[in-house]
Amino acid sequence: MAAAETTVALPPDLVEVVTQAVETGKYNSSSDVVREALEEWVQNRSLTPQAVADLGLLWRRSIEADQPGVSADQVLDRLERKYQAMADESSPSH
Repeated sequence: MAAAETTVALPPDLVEVVTQAVETGKYNSSSDVVREALEEWVQNRSLTPQAVADLGLLWRRSIEADQPGVSADQVLDRLERKYQAMADESSPSH
């Protein structure tokens, strides 16, 4: 697919993040930084319906199971660790 150009206005703090990402050498251009960010954003949004379906399936299985479940605190702790790790991976300084 051929690339199309567009102009995007960013606040100064995001411009600095993009500039630093290019200056580190990880990206060849600001376009590469923005492209990767948008691809991840699209992927994350597309996972949402599947995640909801997966949770529904797990919920139904847990209701039908004879085994004791996991406490809400354990689930919340696990989710907090998971999403904190994801945030750490996507932070500009990472």
